[in-house]
Amino acid sequence: MDKTLTEQEIALLRRKLDLLLRTGQLLVESAADTNRIVRNMNRVAAYLGLPEEKLHIDVSYTMLVVNVSDGSHSFSKFQKCEKHGINMTALSEISKLSWKAIEHDYSLDRYEEELEKIRTRKRNYVPYLVAVGAGFACGGFCKLFGGDWVAFLYASIAAFAGFRVRARCVEFGINLYMSIAIAALISTCLAYLTMFTGLSETPYHPLLACALFIVPGVPIINFVDDMIDNYIQVGIVRAVNTVLMVCAMAFGIVIAMRLLVIEDVVIDKKFSELSMVPHDTYWVYAIAAAISAVGFSMIFNIQRRLLWVVAIGGIIAVCTRNFVNFELGYGPVIGSFMGSMVVSLVAVKAVHWFHVPNHVLTIPSVIPMIPGVLMYRALFGLINMHGVVGEVTAVVSNGINASLIILCIALGVAVPNIFARRYIAKDRRRFLEEELQKRRERGKFIEW
Repeated sequence: MDKTLTEQEIALLRRKLDLLLRTGQLLVESAADTNRIVRNMNRVAAYLGLPEEKLHIDVSYTMLVVNVSDGSHSFSKFQKCEKHGINMTALSEISKLSWKAIEHDYSLDRYEEELEKIRTRKRNYVPYLVAVGAGFACGGFCKLFGGDWVAFLYASIAAFAGFRVRARCVEFGINLYMSIAIAALISTCLAYLTMFTGLSETPYHPLLACALFIVPGVPIINFVDDMIDNYIQVGIVRAVNTVLMVCAMAFGIVIAMRLLVIEDVVIDKKFSELSMVPHDTYWVYAIAAAISAVGFSMIFNIQRRLLWVVAIGGIIAVCTRNFVNFELGYGPVIGSFMGSMVVSLVAVKAVHWFHVPNHVLTIPSVIPMIPGVLMYRALFGLINMHGVVGEVTAVVSNGINASLIILCIALGVAVPNIFARRYIAKDRRRFLEEELQKRRERGKFIEW
């Protein structure tokens, strides 16, 4: 391009860059993986008439940078990303909007209006209903870990209270990690009361499950996705954020144990004695898995119409894991990998039935497989060391096994999705080119 741009053309270009960055900001702040952010921004750029060969997009965890340049001109714009959360409805709606804008020749005003609707849209569930969902999700964990239904109820109540406390802390402007620590402290203290009621035959299980609504399942899976897709820097930041969240949760639990003056040796012995062998029938595990999956779906703001789909996904994941682990004897690591991979493979096809991104269906479905028993064994083994021979070995063994299971869950979700995405990329690209050509023929496409 060798012509001189007028002030009107420059203003129009800046507006396009602003819309593109606002789209990317919403994706980043709704917990999209980096590949999805770049794909959606490139699609929106195609709608805006910004040539891909002249467009440069840089994504980080807290900043987006877009540059459009040719031999004569170069324009750059930055966008800060600060309010990180999880909003899977927003991810679905932005993907749909990017296609609709191309197919229906949206004006910039129309696109901006629709984008603003997505940004300001109320969440699908009111805060207290989300807290109830989080409570039952942890109750489902308690049942999956071997607790009885009374323990399920106690874990649910403790998790409900902790979830609301964390929400209030965030509203008051308290640091995110401190809010997590406080929530874990409150949940653990309330779950401890189970041991004094005498109503539950498994009074220690609520302690294992009551704070697991904090488990950063989405950041873990996004971290694996980003690393596999070669977005190393963003992946490392997500990993560090995940570690900080887990450390904050562990800190709150440790403080609770010290405040409650629990007999360390006894509590550590109880956790080390908890069986990891299925003690209930498959239909009981199916119910517990469905409850947990639906509860986390509400936390992630998934559309109501998809709750039953995610419930089935949770059932498939947990039952597959148990079958591979105990019936076939391959162990929890391979069992968890197979459970998450089966769900991800099913989701590759299901996304076309329900018109949502893959992670909307897979992440809540696989979270019920989180190895809470091993995580707590490692944690309590670490804080209750007395110099006895074999303590470090036990801590390292439990920690490594828990980490491997979590990593395999993330890989099981990510790998099939990545291969499927690359397989269908050519079809999507061809469809996009066809739609852009139709816009040119209609005279609606103006390229910068």
